[in-house]
Amino acid sequence: MKILVINSGSSSLKFQVIDSETERVLAKGLCERIGIDGRFTYKTDTGVSLKERVPMEDHKQAVHTILDTLSDPDRGVIRAFSEIDVVGHRLVHGGEKFTGSVVISEEVIHAMTECNDLAPLHNPANLVGVEACRQLMPDTLMVGVFDTAFNQTMEPKAFLYGLPYKYYERHKIRRYGFHGISHKYVSRRAAQFMGQDPGRVKTIVCHLGNGASICAVKYGQVVDNSMGFTPLEGLVMGTRCGDVDAGALEYLAKKEDLDIRQIVAILNQESGVLGISKNFSSDFRELKDAEIKYHEKAALAREIFAYRVAKYVGSYAAAMNGVDNIVFTAGIGENDSDIREEICSYLEYLGIAIDEVKNREQAEAVKISDGTSRVNVLVIKTNEELEIAREAAAVAEGLV
Repeated sequence: MKILVINSGSSSLKFQVIDSETERVLAKGLCERIGIDGRFTYKTDTGVSLKERVPMEDHKQAVHTILDTLSDPDRGVIRAFSEIDVVGHRLVHGGEKFTGSVVISEEVIHAMTECNDLAPLHNPANLVGVEACRQLMPDTLMVGVFDTAFNQTMEPKAFLYGLPYKYYERHKIRRYGFHGISHKYVSRRAAQFMGQDPGRVKTIVCHLGNGASICAVKYGQVVDNSMGFTPLEGLVMGTRCGDVDAGALEYLAKKEDLDIRQIVAILNQESGVLGISKNFSSDFRELKDAEIKYHEKAALAREIFAYRVAKYVGSYAAAMNGVDNIVFTAGIGENDSDIREEICSYLEYLGIAIDEVKNREQAEAVKISDGTSRVNVLVIKTNEELEIAREAAAVAEGLV
């Protein structure tokens, strides 16, 4: 079956068309600056490539542009909209309501809307994309794939905060964890690559991008995830602070005369490696170039990032009472060999040894630990779109 994968943001919409039987990407692209001065990027597996400005007043018009292009006689990969069997939507936050992927119904949309306060930047934008597709493809099956669902196997000892229990009961304040779609795909791909049974190995996935998280996956189920109630908790990230003492925020608010909205903006948009590098950059490639040129704060930002990753990896090895695979993925994890090497230098007590030549290879999947290493260290390119397509296909097949 042909599956259209949609990842809708507030002013953007990423898409892919995937043949679920061959898992071949037939076409992919991006609608950007929706509602501003629309920009459309599109590629097919037959060599068609477009990059142009297209008026897109809203997400409905963006979806219309996608469908028209996909079915165009000269540029498309389908003859008609009806060839799309399923639309798989990436949905960020399902709270405790969803532990797996579901057919999108009015009840699901209502339940997601109730989670809007938990992900105000993501859920409303996701739902806009859902509604646009439902209007233009009313007879096509819509499936929601939640970024939080894979993490729902965490036990209370991992997901509860040290707050009065009544706040969990009343408001569901707890750790949810994010990047679940990526963590699921990468942990299973790692086991496949190593010839292992996913249900019999302990894997730590390091999803390291501008947003970053660590996930402990024991025998196929999530034990812990470094992101928390929101994607703000955990590692130092591009512009997000990660773990910080709440008492320091009260102190900062008083000293700088800041309200809660200003504090939250600082934590999300002005912190992380951007803030540590004194606003030099949140881009690790630029920080690396600056480090080579002896930019002290750029070097410090990268050092802190690697140190925090190693701390989480160590704690999750303890939480699972051992680890078989440590996997690096996402933009930084896949492309920054120096960061990988620095992180692993803290983990020699686990018996980890890195092959310097392998560590600089570029491939879809590569083992970078050497033959003496007691833990497999891998680099695997994440593929959230393929995981969404797999989930959507499974839901559709379950309805037959």
